[in-house]
Amino acid sequence: MKNININKNTALFALEQLVEQNINKKLTYMPDSFNKQQVQALELFKQRLFLEKTIDEAITFNKKLVFPNENKNLHLATSAEDLVDVFQLRSEVYTSINYNEEFPDVIEGLNFDNYDSNSAILYCKKNSTLTGTIRLIFDSDNKLPSDEKFSLDDQRKDYNVIGELSRLVVLHQTKGMCFEFKYLMQGIYHLFMNNDLDLGILGIKEEHYKLYSKLGGINILDKLECYGNINLSALILSWNLLETSTFFKKAFLS
Repeated sequence: MKNININKNTALFALEQLVEQNINKKLTYMPDSFNKQQVQALELFKQRLFLEKTIDEAITFNKKLVFPNENKNLHLATSAEDLVDVFQLRSEVYTSINYNEEFPDVIEGLNFDNYDSNSAILYCKKNSTLTGTIRLIFDSDNKLPSDEKFSLDDQRKDYNVIGELSRLVVLHQTKGMCFEFKYLMQGIYHLFMNNDLDLGILGIKEEHYKLYSKLGGINILDKLECYGNINLSALILSWNLLETSTFFKKAFLS
């Protein structure tokens, strides 16, 4: 199985390189309309290759994780079907709340990016319907999304391995703490405790800080007047899960 995955990744990389070389190459003896259609077709093919590469690498990454879980509504994405459902849910929610400019779909209806290949991807399911998801990005040479807004190099000096909580979406928002949020944060805790992670990073709306401050081990790293293209006050937080509060243990782990 390992050799099959290696061969598939090599083939996908070769195809990606070929598409990159030819995507803007015009055929001078053909009309402009043909060349335009060719560019569009090659762009779609490139997006398809990126999707397959992301799914393949995410499955491999998630299957290597240690994830002790007894919650029948909480799952780690370990199949192509799981990941497509997650990508669709992200797209649906971000489009409905006008976040899709900051977090655009790569393919219409599918929201994913380079970070998914190096992420633990969790989701909640109720009556066969995906109702919530979150990912935990493991730090790598690509760094983390929050590095674009606040350098995390000091945290890297103090902690061996950091990870960022990202793409937290819930299908139907409700007042108070919904069960999806409880289950997903429970899953994040188990991932940290069993996979040698030392510190969590997350970006939140400033108005949600009161809830997050109750988790224990939370520190504000930076305050942002807006989060990229999203016009709202936001906070970049660090979270030491070894310092979780009594509230967190009762509300999320019991």
